[in-house]
Amino acid sequence: MSDVAAIDGLVDRYKELKKEIGKVIVGQEKVVDEIIISVFSGGHALLIGVPGLAKTLMVNTIATVLGLDFKRIQFTPDLMPSDILGSEILDENRNFKFLKGPIFSNIILADEINRTPPKTQAALLEAMQEKSVTIAGNHYELSKPYFVLATQNPIEQEGTYPLPEAQLDRFMFAINLDYPTHEEEVAIVKATTTDHKVTLRSLFSAKEIEDYQQLLRRIPVADNVIEYTVSLVGKTRPNADNIPQVVKDYIDWGAGPRASQNLILAAKTHAALQGKYSPDIENVKAVATGILRHRLIKNYKADAEGLTIEKIIAQLL
Repeated sequence: MSDVAAIDGLVDRYKELKKEIGKVIVGQEKVVDEIIISVFSGGHALLIGVPGLAKTLMVNTIATVLGLDFKRIQFTPDLMPSDILGSEILDENRNFKFLKGPIFSNIILADEINRTPPKTQAALLEAMQEKSVTIAGNHYELSKPYFVLATQNPIEQEGTYPLPEAQLDRFMFAINLDYPTHEEEVAIVKATTTDHKVTLRSLFSAKEIEDYQQLLRRIPVADNVIEYTVSLVGKTRPNADNIPQVVKDYIDWGAGPRASQNLILAAKTHAALQGKYSPDIENVKAVATGILRHRLIKNYKADAEGLTIEKIIAQLL
């Protein structure tokens, strides 16, 4: 099958995928879109939202419909690296045997990742980057496709270990999850307070998702789109030349080259899901907020004036 025909086929399957997810998840269209773009681009995502917004249900539903294995790890202050990676034990014949931890799955939900100490965070983030782990000198490849969705509660910061900037940079998207609208909440209450069970179909297989990830990487990108993307990321750096006044005044630290790479990959996927064979500047703009949100560090002046990162990104766009 040609790449053009494969992209046409993906558009239809994406519509079917959204319809199937919609049986369980009411609203949250943009959140679902950004998670799906992350998966097909081969990236990871950080979900930021208060408790009770069905983050776990959303990830579980998407994993089921994509036909992928799913494991949830609840991050707590006493969680050790071996609790997520696995450990070696002595079997009945006095031989060492490796027991795999929950990280050996296609989709990992790292619930409240900022509640666990840096040592355990680092173990997960190394696995995210390398797609493999080394335990007791032995190297183990992780399942493919491999995707980490971490959650953070933005309100309660007591007793937490904020992710360092270098580790935040490993996430392709930072996705803000808001409260549902009045109509959506009415629909949620109606759907979840009866004994009606929804049966979900698996529409993909792990192999198909890997094939689509490779297909999306093969999509050509015009030079002017790459130039625009690199210029956009360059504008976020306070020490660069010809930067906008808003960045000079309110940003302490800008985005690195990984942001440019992720913008192009996500723009390719965003374009393909709309039936386009090459991304344009509009596709870059459509994914920019989620990709830049966690990579810009604003200063105390921005906080004092109530200026959010989203408003600053909107001005750059």
